[in-house]
Amino acid sequence: MTAGVPAGRPRDPGVDQRITRAAALVYGADGWAGFSVDAVARKAGVGKASIYLRWPNKEALFVATLASRLGGVKDIDTGSVRDDLVALARQVLATFLGEDGGAVLRLTVEAGGIPAGREHLDRFLRSQVAAARAIVLRGIDRGQLSRDTSVTLLLDCISGGALNHAVATPADLRAQVAAGADRYAEELVDFVLSSVTPA
Repeated sequence: MTAGVPAGRPRDPGVDQRITRAAALVYGADGWAGFSVDAVARKAGVGKASIYLRWPNKEALFVATLASRLGGVKDIDTGSVRDDLVALARQVLATFLGEDGGAVLRLTVEAGGIPAGREHLDRFLRSQVAAARAIVLRGIDRGQLSRDTSVTLLLDCISGGALNHAVATPADLRAQVAAGADRYAEELVDFVLSSVTPA
């Protein structure tokens, strides 16, 4: 082999993405009990060897899928607590109504029995809580929210409302609800803020 020339063909990131997308869809549909390298390979349209070339077993594939497909919630600071909360609600809706929504919902139920599942779910939830609390506390400091605003209750109403909206949506209406998610986020936030915004 010539010095400086890498051995073998470099991995195709497009195939990696196709596999982890398929893995998220398989997990979302069938849960951990139905999650297998065979099932993911069929869904992705690749051979099992392509998966084993990248990950030694289904546990490693699952961890890679969580890391690449299910990111955390990002903090937002536009200067307006209303706009920040709308952006937060949109992130929650996108997480659960998007392509990986089924996997996120499964993870909230099954995380304790899956290697690395609990750790990833905890990291996701911590990012959501940290971002949400920062938004509300900034709003209080700026006088955009009443001093006696309950951070927990406000966030339960907004994040919980967004989550319930996504979870309660029948499968045949998901595309329609997802298309209207941005507007729903505004309506939800405006409704909740009407009770905590200073006169």
